[in-house]
Amino acid sequence: MAANPSFMQENISSKELMLKKIRKALLERRDNPYPNLEDTPLYTESPDHREYPEILFAEQLTAVSGNFIYCENGIEFIENILQLAEKFNWRKIYCWEPELQDLLAAYEFPFYQTDKDFEMAEVGITLCEALIARNGSVMVSNQNAAGRRLSIFPHHHIVIARTGQMVMDLKDAFKLIKNKYSDQIPSMISTITGPSRTADIEKTLVLGAHGPKELFVFLIEDFS
Repeated sequence: MAANPSFMQENISSKELMLKKIRKALLERRDNPYPNLEDTPLYTESPDHREYPEILFAEQLTAVSGNFIYCENGIEFIENILQLAEKFNWRKIYCWEPELQDLLAAYEFPFYQTDKDFEMAEVGITLCEALIARNGSVMVSNQNAAGRRLSIFPHHHIVIARTGQMVMDLKDAFKLIKNKYSDQIPSMISTITGPSRTADIEKTLVLGAHGPKELFVFLIEDFS
């Protein structure tokens, strides 16, 4: 007795039909309907933001509870960090970047060069890979001497950047990384957008829940 085609069709599950459609779709090659998508601008921006991305960065960083300080030189930086140290009564300040250590030592600013008593650290001073103006983020990697601990463990994180590290978008930051490291790309690259935060507990925003509760970004024109 011949099988009833309609009966067989009824026994094909909806899952099998879906999988059949997926297999068919995978076998059919289609042209990209949006070939120029990557070249299409996603944002509208003012002339000021294009010419002065640091303005946009400062606005975006402030919007996520970060602090932006522009300094023309190393002296202004020391003056500002002294004011912060007095305001917050900092005593345990850690800096592991040789370049920054030289700058701080030149002005006799006290800091810890090693990780002695690190569990009591109040401040971590680090360099960065780039500042991303679009969302006020700081790009960091494990290639810097500060590693990862110094930007995460202390309650206050101070980032030092040069004006040449300011870029507009994330893709521009990755270009800086590629140009700097060539084929030796760091194994850890991440972005920091303001102090750490969570709203998991009763939807109440808490800063510093799993990292620094204060972020200060210094943009320095000239380190000398």
